[in-house]
Amino acid sequence: MKYHIFLFLLCISFCFACNKSNESIDRYSLVARHNPSIRQFDSLASLSVGNGNFAFTVDATGLQTFPEYYKNGVPLGTQSQWGWHSFPNPEEYKIEETFKVYNFRGKDELYAAQFNEDGRPKRAANWYRANPHRLHLGYIGFDIDSTMLQKDITDVNQQLDLWKGIINSVFNLKGQKVSVSTACDPQEDKIEARVVSDLLAQNQLKISFKFPYPTGKHADYATDWKQTDKHETSIVAKGDGFCVLQRKLDNTVYYLNINWKGEAQVLEKGAHYYVLESKQEELTFSCEFLNDLPENNTSNGENIFELSSDYWQSFWMNGGAVDFSRCTDERAFELERRVVLSQYLMAIQCAGNLPPQETGLTYNSWFGKFHLEMHWWHAVHFALWNRTDLLERSLDWYNQAYDNAKSIAERQGFDGVRWMKMTDPSSIEAPSKVGSFLIWQQPHFIYFAELVYRNNPSDEVLAKYKDLVKATAEFMYSFADYDSINSRYILKGIIPAQETLRARETVNPPFELAYWHLGMSIAQQWLERTGEGRNPQWDKMIEELSPLTALGGLYLASEDAVDTYKDIRFTSDHPAVLGALGMLPDNDLIEQELMKNTLNWILANWNWDHTWGWDYPMTAMSAARLGEAQKAVDALLMDKRTNTYLVNGHNYQDERLRVYLPGNGGLLTAVAMMCAGWDNNTVDTPGFPKDGSWNVVWEDLAKMP
Repeated sequence: MKYHIFLFLLCISFCFACNKSNESIDRYSLVARHNPSIRQFDSLASLSVGNGNFAFTVDATGLQTFPEYYKNGVPLGTQSQWGWHSFPNPEEYKIEETFKVYNFRGKDELYAAQFNEDGRPKRAANWYRANPHRLHLGYIGFDIDSTMLQKDITDVNQQLDLWKGIINSVFNLKGQKVSVSTACDPQEDKIEARVVSDLLAQNQLKISFKFPYPTGKHADYATDWKQTDKHETSIVAKGDGFCVLQRKLDNTVYYLNINWKGEAQVLEKGAHYYVLESKQEELTFSCEFLNDLPENNTSNGENIFELSSDYWQSFWMNGGAVDFSRCTDERAFELERRVVLSQYLMAIQCAGNLPPQETGLTYNSWFGKFHLEMHWWHAVHFALWNRTDLLERSLDWYNQAYDNAKSIAERQGFDGVRWMKMTDPSSIEAPSKVGSFLIWQQPHFIYFAELVYRNNPSDEVLAKYKDLVKATAEFMYSFADYDSINSRYILKGIIPAQETLRARETVNPPFELAYWHLGMSIAQQWLERTGEGRNPQWDKMIEELSPLTALGGLYLASEDAVDTYKDIRFTSDHPAVLGALGMLPDNDLIEQELMKNTLNWILANWNWDHTWGWDYPMTAMSAARLGEAQKAVDALLMDKRTNTYLVNGHNYQDERLRVYLPGNGGLLTAVAMMCAGWDNNTVDTPGFPKDGSWNVVWEDLAKMP
C-alpha cells in the first residue's frame, strides 16, 4: 500500500478525543488561519519543509537562491541527521587527552574538560568540540545573480500551507511571473519543486546547485565558499531524466540524486556549481540527498506534493489540538499562532532519530552537536500532544550511546551510565568546562520512558526500555553522597541547570534534588512492573534526600548560595528553582508556600533580560501547579526579547541564536499542561484564568506527571 494511502486511511479513521467542554475543534480552520505569509525579502522570515530527519529552508523565491542575504537571519539550511563531517586529525588527538582530574568527594574523578592554558590537551579539547560537526548538504536555488535581489525581483507573495506542508511562492523577475511550490518527502531526505514561468522556456531561468565546504565554527550557517580545493563535486551518473552528483569532503562522501520531468539537463558551470536548465514553461524536479550511492537513479514516480499533503493532514487530524478562538483576551490569537507554528517546527526539526541540536536542522549552533539536557524541552511535548511515536524516534540513540555513557560513569567511579551533555551521533562527550559537570540530563531518559509507558502501558514498552531505565537510576543512586552527620543524601560536584553556579561550590540545587526524587521514584515503579521488586537502598535514598533549602522565606539557588537574592550572578540565567515544582510534580522535599513566595519574587525581580526561551514556559508551569493561573499566562506571554516568536514561528533569542527550538518545545509542553493538567488534578484548563477571558477548547492532550 502506498505510504500516502496508508496515512489517508489513518486520517479518516481518527476519532476525536473528548475534552471536558465537549466542543469539537475545526482543525483545518485552526491550522490554516496561521499560515505564515511573506510579502518581502526578510532574513528572519525564511520558511522550511522537512520530516524530522531532514529539513530544507528557503528564501522568498521558494528555493535557496540568496543564502548570503539570510546568513545572519534564519539561514537557508539543508541538513540531515546523517550529514556530519570531521576535519582531518593529523595530530591524532585522543579523547583521553582531554580528561582532567577533579576531586569533589574525596576521590579523583576524570572529566572531559576545556583547558585555559595552551598546550596539547587544550588543542585536543578544541578539536573534539568542533568535530564532528553537522554538515550543510548544499544549496538548491535559482541561478540568479545576487544583485537582482534589490532591483529585479518584485511582488513577492509567499505562503506556507501548514495543512499540506507545502510552500507556495510567487514573485516577478524582470517583470515576468515566477511560481514555485516546494515540499518535502515525509520519509526520505528529498524535496520536490515545481516551477512555472515563461523565463524557463526562454532559457533565462535555471536551477542552481552549489556546494560549500564546512566552516567548523561554533555557530554559523556552516558555509565556506573559499575552500574550493578541499572538496570535490562530480557527476557520477546521468541519463534520461536524472543526474547523480557525488560529494567528497575529506572522509565524508554523500550524493545528490536529481530527477526531473520533461526535457532538461544538468550542466557544470563552475567549481561545486551545477545548473539544471529546461526550455519548458513548467519544470518539476526532485532532489534526494543520500549517504550511499543510489541503486535506482530514477524517481519512483510518487508525487511528493501528494505525500506531503497526506502526511500533514494526518498529522493535524491526529494528536492534540488547542483552540483559543473563543477567548476574549487580546493575546489569545498570538498564543494560538505560536502553538500551531511550534507544532509544525518541532515535527520537522526535532522529531528525528537523534536528539536535535538547539537550532534543529536549520543552522549550526555549538558545532551542530546536540545537548541532552535540552532533549526534555525538545521532546516531552510529543507525548503530551499524543504523538508519542515522534518522541520514540530519538530514544533508540540512547542504546547506541550506552557504552560511552557507561565508560564515563566508570572512569569517574560511579555505577550505571552517566548521560553526557554535549555530543553527536558517535556519543563521544564533547569536552567542556560547563557541560561535563551538568547533571540534570541524567533523569531525562527515565522521564521519557515513563511518558511512553503512560501512553502505551504494555509489556512491550517495559521490555524495550527497562535496562536503560535501571542503568540510568544506578548511576543516580551511586552519584548521591550520604551525609552521615545529618542522615541525608546530598548532590554536589555539579553545575546545575542555572549554569551561573560553579561545580566546586554547588550543593543541593533545588531542581536537581526534585528531579532525583522523581527519577528514582519512577525507576522503582519500573522495577515493580517488570517483576524485579523495589530496591531497598533506592527507597532509603528517596526518603532521605535533602529537602530544598530556603532562607528568608525563599528557596535558594543551591544550599550554599546564601546570597541568591542579593547577587546578580544568582538572579540571571535560568530561574531553575521553579522547575522543581513546574516541570516536575510536587514531592515531600518541597513546601508549596515557600515555592509560591519564590515564584512571586522571581516574577517581580528576576533579571529577565538574561534568560532563555524555555524559562517562560517553565515559569508558567510552576505558576499553574501553584494555582496562579493568571501568572501562568502572563509568564508564558511575557514581553521580552528571548520570548519573541518570528513570523515563521521560530523563538528568537539574540543575534547569535535566531532559532531556539527548546523555547518552542517548552511552549507546547506548558500549554498541554495548562489545558489537560497533571496527575491528581481535577480542574479543566487549570493553567488558564476562570474569569471568562480564556475560554480554551482542547482535544486529545495527555496529563503531565
